[in-house]
Amino acid sequence: MNVKQGVGAQVIPIGKRLTFRILLMTAIGLLLTLAAIAYTLLLSWQLEGGGAAINEAGSLRMRSYRLVQLIGHPMPEYSAPRELAEFDRVLQDLQQGDPRRPLFLPQTEAIRAQARQVDEVWENLMRPELEQVMRLAEGEKKQQALDIYLKKLPSFVDSINRLVSLVEVELAEKTTWLRLCQTALIFMSLAASVALLYLLYLWIVGPVTRMRAGIAKMSQDELDVRLPIESEDEFGVLAQAFNQMADHVQGVHRTLEERVLEKTAKLQAQNHEMSTLYEIAGFLAGPHAIEELCRGFLHRIMLRMHADGGTVRILDKHSDNMHITVHEGVPDHMIEQEHCIKKDDCLCGAATQQGVILVRDFRMLDQQKRYRCAEEGYVSLAVFQIMARDQVLGTFSLHFLKERLVTAEERRLLETLGKNLGAAIENQRLIAKEKEFAVSHERNLLAQGLHDSIAQGLNFLNLQVQMLDDALKRGDLVEIADISPLLRAGVQESYEDVRELLLNFRTRLQDSNLEGEMRNVVAKFQRQTGVHATIDFRGNGARLAPEQQLQVLFILQEALSNVRKHAQAGQVKVEVENERDFSLRVMDDGAGFAMEDAQSKGDGHVGLRIMQERAQRLSAQFDIQSQRGQGTMILLRLERTERMVA
Repeated sequence: MNVKQGVGAQVIPIGKRLTFRILLMTAIGLLLTLAAIAYTLLLSWQLEGGGAAINEAGSLRMRSYRLVQLIGHPMPEYSAPRELAEFDRVLQDLQQGDPRRPLFLPQTEAIRAQARQVDEVWENLMRPELEQVMRLAEGEKKQQALDIYLKKLPSFVDSINRLVSLVEVELAEKTTWLRLCQTALIFMSLAASVALLYLLYLWIVGPVTRMRAGIAKMSQDELDVRLPIESEDEFGVLAQAFNQMADHVQGVHRTLEERVLEKTAKLQAQNHEMSTLYEIAGFLAGPHAIEELCRGFLHRIMLRMHADGGTVRILDKHSDNMHITVHEGVPDHMIEQEHCIKKDDCLCGAATQQGVILVRDFRMLDQQKRYRCAEEGYVSLAVFQIMARDQVLGTFSLHFLKERLVTAEERRLLETLGKNLGAAIENQRLIAKEKEFAVSHERNLLAQGLHDSIAQGLNFLNLQVQMLDDALKRGDLVEIADISPLLRAGVQESYEDVRELLLNFRTRLQDSNLEGEMRNVVAKFQRQTGVHATIDFRGNGARLAPEQQLQVLFILQEALSNVRKHAQAGQVKVEVENERDFSLRVMDDGAGFAMEDAQSKGDGHVGLRIMQERAQRLSAQFDIQSQRGQGTMILLRLERTERMVA
């Protein structure tokens, strides 16, 4: 069972979720704490307001006696009317309260009644008497009125004292409640901490400890360990998932050896497949002929697949014939019958259109149709295409004397190897065409060289021989004496041309040392002709590729050959500059020629055309500059974009 699916499929009710319980416990504790704090703040505020009320009520006693003193003995900084107004203000604050200070009387019935009594006594008895005293002038009547006020004053002060006493008693009770509330907060904090620790242990620490112990036992290969499911919260789900995982691990452990053997066998098969692919791909990458490629390929495939026979057939697209190129393990008379057949006459040919053909058992096919493989005793057959660039080049077949099932991995491997064989065959065909083209091109250059030198020399000798024959018939010894040196010179020149051609076409670079070979060519030219020749190398660029070096050397040889034949020069200078671009200059101080004459000769000036064709093979720029009597310069320039890596 999938543990992850088991955990995810179970939905925990919100009331049983651990997160919900923690949040609920936190919210209840927070509300209780806030309520207790709010109540203590209210008590503190009431105590502060009651204390201010006690101070103000106490000041009324002082103000009552101060009024008597101010009436009898006025003072500059105090006046009786002002003090009276201040007395009224304090009394009004006690009645209405002032939240800003704060100042207010406790809201008990006794205190409110006593406050009203103080106010009524002041308004009905004390204030009228005091105002009457203040209106009378100094004299006996004023003194009598003042005495009456003084007699009533102790009773009024007693009422104020009773009010203060009541407020003090009330504030003492509130102070007691404040202390009790603070003490309760302390005990609540302790109880909440203990409860929190207990619940955390019960909900989190205990389950985590049990789960850790279970994991430790599992790590010690005690696969029969299981966790008790004591709750329906997240830890209960985790315990259930742990038990499911333990069941799964225990089940897997029982079949572990079988799985290891299975995986090992599969890994060995994959390694064998990769080694086969690398081995055959390495063989196909070698320089082998097509028949050798097919034979080596077939032999290795048969060993890999344990086949009893096999063939490689190449398709002739022009005639749709299938030709057996190589075979192994197949009877000779079967090869004789099928060495060349139409692609629709057998399964091997049909695979060129249908793709892979696999026959597990010929006995299960249509018995009325003839299968040569079945007639030879083969039971199974596997045919795969040989492909290159999405083109079918042929097929290869594997024959089995016993029933053989080709697996998907083997089929994929054989299809890949068929493409590798096709690419190798196509590469060999391209290499053969390239060699054929190179040989044809060199033969063309050789023919042009023969035409330019030997053919013209032989034509000259033919004319001289005809003239000699006529002179012999006439017995003209003088003409014979004139013709004989010409014949000798013509034969000698033809001999030198042949030697030069052989030298040019036998030229090979030694260790890609272009500079050394060019110096040898210039030195040999100077030694054979007696013409002073120099060569100058400049630059430190990279070496040219061997093919490009050889073409540059041929162009230099052809240029010096033209100087020897036509220039009548006294000095030749060769300059080579090898930087990012490569350039070759061959300059002489000979007779020169008009470019119009060279162009009008066309094929008659074969040497120049040979150099131009070689320059084209290099993808280089080729230029000739010459004037009569001013020598000739041949320029070859190979730009950096056309240089090949050596």
